[in-house]
Amino acid sequence: MNRAPYAADPAATRGREFSLGEGGSRGPRSEFQRDRDRIIHSMSFRRLRSKTQVFIAPEGDHYRTRLTHTLEVAQIGRVIARALGLDEDLTEALCLAHDLGHPPFGHAGESALEEAMARHGGFDHNAQSLRTVMRLECPYPGYDGLNLSWDMLEGMAKHNGPVLAPNWAMAELDDAYPLDLGNWPSLEAQVAAVADDIAYDNHDIDDGLRAGFLSLDDLMQVDFLADQWRAVERRFPNVPRDRQQRELIRDQIGLMVNDVIEHTREQVRGLESIEEVRSAGRQLAGFSGDLALQERGLKKFMYDKLYFHHDQIEAAERARDVVARLFAAYSQDAQLMPKEWIERLPDRDPGRSRVIADFIAGMSDRFAIEACAAIYGERPNGLSNV
Repeated sequence: MNRAPYAADPAATRGREFSLGEGGSRGPRSEFQRDRDRIIHSMSFRRLRSKTQVFIAPEGDHYRTRLTHTLEVAQIGRVIARALGLDEDLTEALCLAHDLGHPPFGHAGESALEEAMARHGGFDHNAQSLRTVMRLECPYPGYDGLNLSWDMLEGMAKHNGPVLAPNWAMAELDDAYPLDLGNWPSLEAQVAAVADDIAYDNHDIDDGLRAGFLSLDDLMQVDFLADQWRAVERRFPNVPRDRQQRELIRDQIGLMVNDVIEHTREQVRGLESIEEVRSAGRQLAGFSGDLALQERGLKKFMYDKLYFHHDQIEAAERARDVVARLFAAYSQDAQLMPKEWIERLPDRDPGRSRVIADFIAGMSDRFAIEACAAIYGERPNGLSNV
């Protein structure tokens, strides 16, 4: 692969927080390949298979989970990175790690933890992702965390742009290993962020149609989607409706990916180093102006029709209650937690509550439901919304 001059270079990484002390890399891998592999082999990554994407604790096998969403983000990210001459391994690693800090039940669980932690510094899933790979996931004997490269950690912290007001978790990590939070990140990180948008913008439509929360008539209210649908019907007039709908999703993804590639190429023309990317003072990888406007309209449609659907809201409230009850129970009686978590529990707040939040945030949906049932004597009902 021809590496663009503005791409991240694994041979020029700023290093890792801790000296590896293992006699060098195992196998013929670059530093960014090693980052990717550490993410894939982590327990936090495996737990994504049982964490909510759109639908809480779905009973059907065909709905996306946080893990399948993450893999789809990584696929889109690699396509864009390859077209732009970026480091595909770093891009993929950032895509694979971007949701590691999500608690059970998606945004409903995050909202419950935000409320529970309001007096103790708050909770943010992006900072929690960084905290997970730097302090909580500890498979190695010589240090805490996965000890990922600086470039990887920088991208995780800032994939949505500079962090000018970090919460306690990110500020604590930045103090220990400075990540230049005030600057823009690499293009690889910016691509990971837009790949996330492309994936959930379109795949959530697919799941919404499958679950019956969205209809084709609903989609036709969005000019952006209606135009694509009419093109699909012209190309495939005699195929079953479900296949036409899946073709619509593919067309949408293709349109967005091609737009990002073309627009980003224009934005980076003339740049000669990754430092110029970081000092550009603005986002360089993303949608063109017209498509960005259409994409915002699509997001509004999805919130109105799917994310804020009354069945979704009801299930989310039940999920919030599960997380809130777990936090209350562990706060009142820490002996309900596993021994290894009790041993790391500080005597007082805010540290005590932060460790309890760490424990809950790492739970899968299924584990949280089972833990709540074990503590309170009855299994929470009505959590599956499909």
